[in-house]
Amino acid sequence: MPKLKPPVRTPHIDMTPMVDLFSVLLIFLLLTASFRPQEATVIKSPNSVSEKQAPDKDIMTIIINKEGKIFFNIDNGKDSAKHTRVDVLTEMGKQYNVKFTTKELNDFGHWASFGMPMADFKKWLNAKDSKEKELLQTGIPTDSVDNQPSQLFFWVRFSRLANPNAEVAIKGDGETNYKKVKLVMDLLQENKVNKFNLVTNLEKQEVTLKDLPK
Repeated sequence: MPKLKPPVRTPHIDMTPMVDLFSVLLIFLLLTASFRPQEATVIKSPNSVSEKQAPDKDIMTIIINKEGKIFFNIDNGKDSAKHTRVDVLTEMGKQYNVKFTTKELNDFGHWASFGMPMADFKKWLNAKDSKEKELLQTGIPTDSVDNQPSQLFFWVRFSRLANPNAEVAIKGDGETNYKKVKLVMDLLQENKVNKFNLVTNLEKQEVTLKDLPK
């Protein structure tokens, strides 16, 4: 009498719970993620072989594009309870008789780099769209007026007072005129900043046998 063989069944895994879990995680990440604000200008930094990385926090950056326009950025530092950017803009407002509302100060605290005269700052903060903001980004003045230091000088001064631990970095385009970079370096020294970093792109060097010491 022949033996009865049970039917062979292919294993089946129900993926529905996993899909539901993935959807929940995706929605959570989208709701909690903080998107990085758009930078004021595009910079193509020169290459170097230095592997030192710029810090993620406590950094003050002076940006120079290829046209020589200067932009500025300062973060809020590692201490989340501090509002360094708000404090700096408040002092700049006092220096140039520009009054900012609480909303304008809070909005500024979330933006990235910027570059315009103080006379246009409120227009930039209240601009309706990114195109209007971009048109106002004409660069921070670096010339002295009425025997007073330049606006860039005061941005650096008040930023150092608000966060003395902030490292200073100069991020210049590869086509930037050196005279503009030297002007920024001289201004930093006027603020007693004698140590700063130059931001570059890492260029890996390949070592061949002929490059090795004999």
